[in-house]
Amino acid sequence: ARALAEASRQLVRAEAARAATARSWGLGSAPLRPPPPPAPEAADRSPGEPGPPPVLGRVHTTDRVIFLTIDDGSRKDPELLRMMNDLQVPFSAFLTDDEVGDGGYDYFRELRRLGVAVHNHALFHRYLPGLPYAEQVRQICGQQQSLLREMGEAPRFFRPPYGAYNRDTLRAATACGIGAVPLWTAEAFPDRIEYSEPGGRLRPGDIVLTHFRGPAEWDGDMPDVVRRVLEAATAQGLAVARLEDYL
Repeated sequence: ARALAEASRQLVRAEAARAATARSWGLGSAPLRPPPPPAPEAADRSPGEPGPPPVLGRVHTTDRVIFLTIDDGSRKDPELLRMMNDLQVPFSAFLTDDEVGDGGYDYFRELRRLGVAVHNHALFHRYLPGLPYAEQVRQICGQQQSLLREMGEAPRFFRPPYGAYNRDTLRAATACGIGAVPLWTAEAFPDRIEYSEPGGRLRPGDIVLTHFRGPAEWDGDMPDVVRRVLEAATAQGLAVARLEDYL
């Protein structure tokens, strides 16, 4: 009984600490904790099936979770590192080599050390359907090689710039070893969330897009965007989970 009481006190202290950390980042309450990830056989993936990688805007799950993804790589905000580490909020980064720039991968290696998965967003942020197949292969496979060299691992996921793709894009992604092409159902900014479907709400399995940007492009910075997403998710009873656990 004494051990049980002590465990209960520790849990209360831990939750109080989480709430205090959330308040320090301007949140009214701590983000909801995601449920345990599904077993691999229950995840939304089809290993071994022939054909191109699946393209999806949302994950098929009944868990009350959403997924946060951040694209490009031009803005390297140290406050984002600190915020996500403090709050223990997972997200996935989709990097474009020219946006990251020379020497820019150090920031994303630190993100990876904190548990963030890094994925492919092409060598250059170009409209892939307007390119011939061979150039699409170069864009996707070239970034696979860059990420393997810089991060030590070739990613499983590819997101085409602008979310634009054609049959050749998927053929090229297959040739480059891509397992899935996650798009998105909502896009977050410091002052709003734009939804691709009517209703103006997040739903379980939604993939939320934002970008590594800041005051030069927005009226706000990256912690403002994350705060916007977390407030919306928490108000709707949703937690942020790791995309890689579900695909």
